[in-house]
Amino acid sequence: MTTGRDGLTRQGFLGAALAAAVGGGAAQGGTSALHRRPIPASGETLPVIGLGTWRGFDVGEKAAERTPLREVAAALFAGGGKVIDSSPMYGRAEGVTGDLVAEAGARDRAFLATKVWTSGREAGLAQMQRSLQLLRTERIDLMQIHNLLDWRTHLPVLRDWKAAGRIRYLGISHYTESAYDAVEAVLRAERLDFLQINYALDDRAADERLLPLAAERGVAVLVNRPFGGGGLLRRLAGRPLPDYAAELGCTSWAGILLKFVIGHPAVTCAIPGTADPGHMAANLRAGTGPLPDEALRRRMVADLLR
Repeated sequence: MTTGRDGLTRQGFLGAALAAAVGGGAAQGGTSALHRRPIPASGETLPVIGLGTWRGFDVGEKAAERTPLREVAAALFAGGGKVIDSSPMYGRAEGVTGDLVAEAGARDRAFLATKVWTSGREAGLAQMQRSLQLLRTERIDLMQIHNLLDWRTHLPVLRDWKAAGRIRYLGISHYTESAYDAVEAVLRAERLDFLQINYALDDRAADERLLPLAAERGVAVLVNRPFGGGGLLRRLAGRPLPDYAAELGCTSWAGILLKFVIGHPAVTCAIPGTADPGHMAANLRAGTGPLPDEALRRRMVADLLR
């Protein structure tokens, strides 16, 4: 049976990851604290709900634009969250993120993730240096090679930066299903700390090979687009909540969809994007209390996609 970097079998790692966050039963656990999952490369734990900054954080300096985002960041930290994911391709989001974290004096509470998305070694170095400046930090927690663009050039640089303490973790990110074969090949061939991939109740292609492989290889997983791009939420909006909503402690469809995602034991943290502090607080609540086991997750797919 295949083992990951820490010597655990795939099943053993999945069990350890799940035990770190929840207990057993059809609805696992029962606590108001935000669940946490381990990063296999280090054992450090992360809260299962974080924050994505695409679109929502691409704003200017006006108070009307910044104030709601300041409240989003405050809600994230107050609710026990810490992961904030950004990218140079998100317009002004990196700079806004850096400003808000610095204003809140929250650098020690934030896990800052961003990406390199360019071709060529020198261009990559310049882009990553700019990210350090915009995020107002001397060390980025996670640097990801986005869409595998020129990954053979960037990966050795990321390893050097990690050895020098300029980043803490390295990984890759993608969101296009047609590229999953290439993502799988890199996961099998290279030693990585993180994979960021899209995964949702109506977008489960990553469940076929990538999530099991990440668990097998000891790679933490960030999930973007946990609502599947929003279409499913819109379709479900007029339907009554299912009977298991109360069992899971959910009062909204968004909470149910997030619980489905983080109910997968290979998922380390879901990072739904929002510019609404109320949505941020609600997302965090989905990371508390019971989570669906595999049997309930299968039922959710059957019920909600019909």
